[in-house]
Amino acid sequence: MRLGGAEVLDILTLRIALGVVALVLLAHIYLVTYRNTRSSYSLWWSVALLFILSGSSAYLFNGTEHQLWANPLGNLLLVAAAAAVWGGARSLSERAVGPWHAAAGPLLAVTAAALDSPARHVWPGGAVFLALVALYSGLAAVEFLRLERQSWRGVRPLAAAAGLFSLFYLGRCIAFVIDGPDGAVFRVAFGSEVTTVIVTAFFVLGAFSITTLSHEQVASRLRTKASRDGLTGVLNRAGFLEQAEARRSRENGAALILTDLDGYKAINDTYGHQVGDQALQAFAAACVASVRDTDLVGRYGGDEFVILLPGASFEQAERVATEISRRLRDAKPSELQLWPTVSCGVTVMEPQAQDMAHAIAAADAALYAAKSLGRDRVERAGPTALA
Repeated sequence: MRLGGAEVLDILTLRIALGVVALVLLAHIYLVTYRNTRSSYSLWWSVALLFILSGSSAYLFNGTEHQLWANPLGNLLLVAAAAAVWGGARSLSERAVGPWHAAAGPLLAVTAAALDSPARHVWPGGAVFLALVALYSGLAAVEFLRLERQSWRGVRPLAAAAGLFSLFYLGRCIAFVIDGPDGAVFRVAFGSEVTTVIVTAFFVLGAFSITTLSHEQVASRLRTKASRDGLTGVLNRAGFLEQAEARRSRENGAALILTDLDGYKAINDTYGHQVGDQALQAFAAACVASVRDTDLVGRYGGDEFVILLPGASFEQAERVATEISRRLRDAKPSELQLWPTVSCGVTVMEPQAQDMAHAIAAADAALYAAKSLGRDRVERAGPTALA
């Protein structure tokens, strides 16, 4: 790129500089941050930097006989780097990335480049490549924004940077389609030189947040582990009560279901504790599968479970309880003659109700009534209006 007849930005030098920066960051993040925290977030960023380093190296073969394979490979690796940043952002909220979701973009990028005469020009499949980087970067920005709403430290600058990076690549894509890679707008505003500087700045900015977010991720996992029941995976009693109070304070009332397995002692006495544990796990799975993402499921103690349904009515809670009972019946192993059923007590908390203990006591009274009336049924308690 020239300004006033002088060479200001040399793409070869910039790509070498980007490679050096990526190598230094990769060594620090993997050897220091990842090995100290074992955070999947820092591992994802290590993979992204490895792809950046490799992709930039592939572009160094432009103008040689190796351009035929090097250019499509570079496109594949840089799109894979953007996908890895997205994967890292999702890992912070424990949201998995399916293999095909991660691989689809890079495979599309390399296919588009391979079909667009990569030996003759240095922008094969350019529009597809630019659009995919913009897409993955935008998805990463969305994931970072979700974390920002949860008050994660150090995530706000990354959310802004990923969003701006996505917009920049979207602008590159539009300029590429309208103006072409040789057009004045594309060369001056979105050329390889400017882009290499922006990519370097983005990854350097990301590096400042990686250690903080990696430690945040480890702390979050420890908190989650401490609030979860080790056998069933649902919330334990303390974890449920803590989250239920916080959730209800933001909702317009809630329904509460207290459940108890009928015949659970007979299962343990007849088949042993291993089958008893299997029954508890099947019941927990039935509960989780029957509720919404916004609902809470907890193991209250032994074979007793509690469910909070924010904003739900008696009728909605009863439908959930009935669905749980059906799923538990369907989970019965064919080789067993005995299998537990479930009794449920349901109460509804008014919007101004503040005392969770009174709500659980009301649901417990309804559960006792369900047991007394023959078990394997749902009974209502009166509304819990506790100002």
